[in-house]
Amino acid sequence: MAGRFFRNTQRKVEEPSEEKDVIKLHEYALQDREIPSDPEPQHSGAHSMDFVEERVALHRYLLDKINLSILDTMEQDEIHDELKPLVRAYAKDHNLPLSSKELDKLITDIGDEMLGLGPLEPLLADETIADILIVGAGTVFVERRGKIERTTVRFKDEAHLMRIVNKIVAAVGRRVDESSPLVDARLQDGSRVNVAIRPIAVDGPQVSIRKFTKKPLSLSKLVDANALAKGMAELLAAAVEAKVSIVVSGGTGSGKTTMLNALSSYIPHDERLVTIEDAAELQLQQPHVVRLETRPPTVDGRHEIMQRDLVKNALRMRPDRVIIGEVRGPEAFDMLQAMNTGHEGSMSTIHANNPRDAISRIEQMVGMAGMPMTQMAIRSQISSAVHMIVQLSRLRDGSRRVTSISEITGMEGDIIQLQELMYFKKLGVEENGTIRGEYKATGIRPSFMDDLETMNIFLDPQMFNPSKAL
Repeated sequence: MAGRFFRNTQRKVEEPSEEKDVIKLHEYALQDREIPSDPEPQHSGAHSMDFVEERVALHRYLLDKINLSILDTMEQDEIHDELKPLVRAYAKDHNLPLSSKELDKLITDIGDEMLGLGPLEPLLADETIADILIVGAGTVFVERRGKIERTTVRFKDEAHLMRIVNKIVAAVGRRVDESSPLVDARLQDGSRVNVAIRPIAVDGPQVSIRKFTKKPLSLSKLVDANALAKGMAELLAAAVEAKVSIVVSGGTGSGKTTMLNALSSYIPHDERLVTIEDAAELQLQQPHVVRLETRPPTVDGRHEIMQRDLVKNALRMRPDRVIIGEVRGPEAFDMLQAMNTGHEGSMSTIHANNPRDAISRIEQMVGMAGMPMTQMAIRSQISSAVHMIVQLSRLRDGSRRVTSISEITGMEGDIIQLQELMYFKKLGVEENGTIRGEYKATGIRPSFMDDLETMNIFLDPQMFNPSKAL
């Protein structure tokens, strides 16, 4: 392997003695920080060494020595083993004061820089992190359990960050530059990425990464996390199986995609599904899924493929259900057409603060399609196409909850009739800031209960009893 890995024949590298006195590097030295001064340095010049520059120099040294064309064919452990003698030789020649543990960490970091996403790799590997938020080269925040916190991770400079950004967007055939400073992309594991750079982003590149969950959360797991009540989960599961068309509504980061993934697991496996997204992130478990993704315009402004184009095309692909990651424009009109033309049980998400706002937003977006329809006609389309709205909220304590399940029952005059079936009632706030509450039923039974029973799907009538907590 070494013969293919190295560009030139390497001299035999002597292993540095583990018994040598070494200067301990600062905990974050390998995350692009400078080595702190030592009052009694054991190695000449070590106290003034800028480890950021040494990493850059080492990176260049390795690029000169390594046969880059075979990196993609090697496993991570193989790359680590091949890098080790090179890094040891460099450390010895340049008097870098590294212990064995620190040397291994440096080799891992260099491997991440060459093959992965550099300083982002540890954050991507941390399963407790839901979002990674980069605010210029010097500041990186993460979200854990609904709360945002600052990290010690940083990039060497803006050029370093831009190299990582270009690696991300190029991998999915997209670009980001001054003429096209906004881009949506995804990582290899499915994590969603949004990038804004200069001149749009005044303070340097802004990168938002919504991490991909390797194992999608099920409704039962969401119940265990107190995101919704067991009775709510049973109602939603039955509605999906019975092909009730659902819109999941909520604010940014409220868990809309997580809920859509959880609901989709109840779609029968003998159905053909077509998903439409800007950046593919839905994790449907069915065997027959067609995934479609939008495409931005090319440099000359042509060849753009929008969600509306994909929805129209999806209807020609013989789907049983169409699932749209998020509607936010004229494709809402085509979504309603799909739901009204034999594709019951289709689902989508929308940004809105409550179910009534969700209806208003759909109405506005249908108007954006420019079709010659009266307001009454648009509302009639909505009332006949969408059957249920599931409202999600991220509360002040960082928790995400289903705050309302509502049903659209038709029109009365020119008003869409909406009745709430279940909701989350706030009761107070604990001393630690946790919001206390309970899930309740309103006492109204869904109008599709009879349809459920004809399909041998039976719900406990007591779950709609308003005098009991769900």
